[in-house]
Amino acid sequence: MGVVQDKVALVTGGTSGIGLAAARRLADEGAYVFITGRSRARLDEAVAQIGSGAEGVVSDVSDFADIDTVVEAIRSHGRGLDVVFTNAGGGEFAALPDITVEHFTSTFTTNVGGTLFTVQKVLPLLNRGASIVLAGSTAASNGTPSFSVYAATKAAIRSFGRTWAAELAGSGIRVNTVVPGPIETPGLVGLAPGNEQELLDEMAADVPLGRVGRPEEIAAAVLFLASDQSSFMTGAELAVDGGQIQL
Repeated sequence: MGVVQDKVALVTGGTSGIGLAAARRLADEGAYVFITGRSRARLDEAVAQIGSGAEGVVSDVSDFADIDTVVEAIRSHGRGLDVVFTNAGGGEFAALPDITVEHFTSTFTTNVGGTLFTVQKVLPLLNRGASIVLAGSTAASNGTPSFSVYAATKAAIRSFGRTWAAELAGSGIRVNTVVPGPIETPGLVGLAPGNEQELLDEMAADVPLGRVGRPEEIAAAVLFLASDQSSFMTGAELAVDGGQIQL
């Protein structure tokens, strides 16, 4: 019996990196997992990796109407929803003088709006005792040059986690935020095309453990927050960052 046996989970942005690793870990521990992504081909590839306990739904969290498709798929499954991991999101480097309206709007719409309206729209499906895990970042706590817009979105996520935990406590629903440090994912290395290793080495130098993390290490933390093993936690931030913002 897995620690989330017979639970139903949703992982947004589940086709690669942290999202895919989390979906695989939840499925390995007994959950039926819905994953979202913008490409049917990539969703099919991810579902094949996860196995029979997964279903892919084409959805772009930056298109809020798209989230209704996800809600309908989960509703049709008929077992409600026990775990939500709002992983979908991303960002790009832009120094203060170079920030455009498009950059600001796109990043906030995806990271903040996508998280907000995903949680809001699945709320009626959540079973009592459900766990919501938000995707934070150490960027919300440290000052990374040229990353201010992304960092601001993650600070908003941190605030969502605290406020929603207070709002939903009476419903038996827990809300916590996992806070990854630098993790080697396609999204991270994609920030520096052609200089991927240089970026990873630079980020590793800022981590007390001396390396960047692996998606599977974040997936383990998501599983913990999703399961009853964290039953007395809500409104918390769980840093999985090699000590980056702790030491």
